[in-house]
Amino acid sequence: MHMKFSAIAALTAGLAITGFVLWQIGLDPVLAAVERVGWGGFGLIVLAGLMVSVFSGFGWYALAGEQMASPKFIAVRQLRDSASDLLPFTQFGGILIGARAAILGGLAPPLAFASTVVDVTTELMAQIAFVVLGLLLGITQLRANAAMAPYADGMIIGTALLIPGVILFVVLQRRSGAITTKLASRFLPAAISHTQVFTQQLSALYAKPWKLTASSIMHFAAWLTSGLWLWLVMHLCGAHIDVLSAMAIESLLTALRSATVFIPSAIGVQEAGYAALAPVFGVGAEIGLAVSLLKRGRDVVVGVPMLLIWQALEGKRAFSREPQ
Repeated sequence: MHMKFSAIAALTAGLAITGFVLWQIGLDPVLAAVERVGWGGFGLIVLAGLMVSVFSGFGWYALAGEQMASPKFIAVRQLRDSASDLLPFTQFGGILIGARAAILGGLAPPLAFASTVVDVTTELMAQIAFVVLGLLLGITQLRANAAMAPYADGMIIGTALLIPGVILFVVLQRRSGAITTKLASRFLPAAISHTQVFTQQLSALYAKPWKLTASSIMHFAAWLTSGLWLWLVMHLCGAHIDVLSAMAIESLLTALRSATVFIPSAIGVQEAGYAALAPVFGVGAEIGLAVSLLKRGRDVVVGVPMLLIWQALEGKRAFSREPQ
């Protein structure tokens, strides 16, 4: 799969930003923060991070659990995130791979894509709530910080605009089958071999508000868990920060990553974001950058095996279809 020029340019810019941030902060203090974690601490970081995927997987399972067991949803969700974090795609590429893996796991193609679309929607709804929580927790600190104060009002406006955006997205899904089908045909052609079945699956999911509510709750729990995970990592790096401040940092970083969704793996965005937000809450920028590096390391340790397993399953299926 070839990268487009725009993706290459965005990736290059992200790497340049990462290098600039590291040059500004200095390598030695960042490495010192990482060394304080140790191998045992890094193992704890890896294990704790898996809980985010567990809640996210249950968010998807709440929508389409009749056809596939919950452990598969958790595994597929981790694969989806790993593809977005490690492969040179945007988050949309990871979503596509996740839907494809769900089909391999046993979901019928129309339900795999329809539930993926709705799952993205419920996760976005939960993300908005998480960002709002972060703004409530951190708006005072943002406005008191000279570097971040000019952006505080923009963050509030941007978050407010997300709400009608999600509503419009849902309305388009429900009212305009042609648009949704066109998206399906572009990102997952196998899902619309029977277009009518696909649109029926989508309508059926939106007709069950208790499933949408359960999915949103699970995704909100995943976002909260990501904040707790950040607190743990910062604590292991030697930072003295309370849980609510860590929640605020993670939610604001999440909003920043969403606003730059076109940058593959959020290269540069994540590094600069943590380094800029950490001092707002009384933590050194070197800790913020160390957290980003540890997060990248965690993504590699978990993501590479997931991607290899996925490729093995794809290969097995391809060979099984070859004529004897």
